[in-house]
Amino acid sequence: MEYVSTRGGAEAVDFEGALFSGYAPDGGLFMPQHIPSLDRDTLQRWSSFSYPELVKELCSLFITAELVPRNTLNDLIDRAFSRFRHKDVVHMSRLKDGLNVLELYHGVTFAFKDLSLSCTGQFLQYFLEKKQKHVTILVGTSGDTGSSAIESVRGQKNMDIFVLLPKGFCTQIQELQMTTVIEKNVHVFAAHGNSDEIDEPIKELFADVNFARKYNLMSLNSVNWSRIMVQIAHYFYAYFQCTPCLDTTPLPVVEIVVPTGGGGNITAGCIAQKMGLPIRLVAVVNSNDIIHRAVQHGDYSLSESVKTTLASAMDIQEPYNVERILWLLSGSDSRLIKMLMEQFSVSKRIKLPEDLHRNLSETLRSCSVSDEDIVRAIQRCWLENQYLLCPHSAVAAHYHYSQPDSIPRCCLAPASAAKFQDALLRADMVLQLPPELTVLTAMETRSTPLERGQDWAQVLRGQIEAAAQQ
Repeated sequence: MEYVSTRGGAEAVDFEGALFSGYAPDGGLFMPQHIPSLDRDTLQRWSSFSYPELVKELCSLFITAELVPRNTLNDLIDRAFSRFRHKDVVHMSRLKDGLNVLELYHGVTFAFKDLSLSCTGQFLQYFLEKKQKHVTILVGTSGDTGSSAIESVRGQKNMDIFVLLPKGFCTQIQELQMTTVIEKNVHVFAAHGNSDEIDEPIKELFADVNFARKYNLMSLNSVNWSRIMVQIAHYFYAYFQCTPCLDTTPLPVVEIVVPTGGGGNITAGCIAQKMGLPIRLVAVVNSNDIIHRAVQHGDYSLSESVKTTLASAMDIQEPYNVERILWLLSGSDSRLIKMLMEQFSVSKRIKLPEDLHRNLSETLRSCSVSDEDIVRAIQRCWLENQYLLCPHSAVAAHYHYSQPDSIPRCCLAPASAAKFQDALLRADMVLQLPPELTVLTAMETRSTPLERGQDWAQVLRGQIEAAAQQ
């Protein structure tokens, strides 16, 4: 299994090469050269598997046994999930009106990113110990990625992690989950800018090939293929939990509704679909609706500004994983993707070619949801089920409540409601915080401010160089 850049200008790499990369050297994103296809017998066999078993099976298709022997791979994944609060790692809640909610947030930071990042942290540690190597991890976060990434590598001697958070755009709990981690290898920066703005200095450092090579820069954002790979399991688990049986021909279809920000999770869904899983995908976004406009009209263009919403982790205007989806749907046409992405880089606006737009709209449904819709979905779900949704999960629930059909459907729930007290208050709800989150307010914090007007890339360079000398 080799991985190629979506833009076609980088040499193919193995899983280890993709794992230790951020963007590919040509600015593209790594994808498997071939997507494995699963037959009906395999789906039948997998249908009784637990979530961790599905992760193991799927990862073994994308990581060769020569790189990571299967027994070792199984052990790494077991270790990754050992800190999860739920015995099944993830949990399906079956609620009234056919609302199925797949809870993906039972990890340390109460967010779905713990699932992929805990595994990715184990894969990194395996290769680093084997090769006695040190890496520098650069992460921009809109809320949950930063804390999950920190938890996956904190205290490790062969990794330094540098996290940029958008000051004032995360919830207090999200910010505290990052700034209260006082470890020698953890460096948190509170930037006075939004999620898209903090990506710019990170891209600049990765584009400096000599600097990136000297300090072994890598990313744990969902530009990293490893995160996409683990997330494919969400779709198989959701499908098997929601399909009545696998004895019919054709196999029954399950609709999976995906709260979408940077697009990593929905990319994993597109790959699952390509592998032969009979799912219908819905990308649900908040008022930052670039993906919705691309699906509906072929209009992939920035709005004037990022809108602040209750579903703050989805307040993103440049969902970089769309590049992976377009590459998949173009038949791996890297020349076309390179042209489109370079055009977007300059003008921040592209009109998708007719064939590509048709493929996209046939692969994905989409829906844009307002803050008022989020509040109503939270209130309705509580009224009917005494079950609290986080605002991102409520984006998916709103779509479900608006559909007249009774197709089997699963809404992915990316985070615990406990992390979003302000959104709950808007819905006239109060939730008692779990002790793991309550304790954060009394802990020491540490972060470095990045002010407007500063050269953020230069500040990061200096800090990375200083950390390397310690």
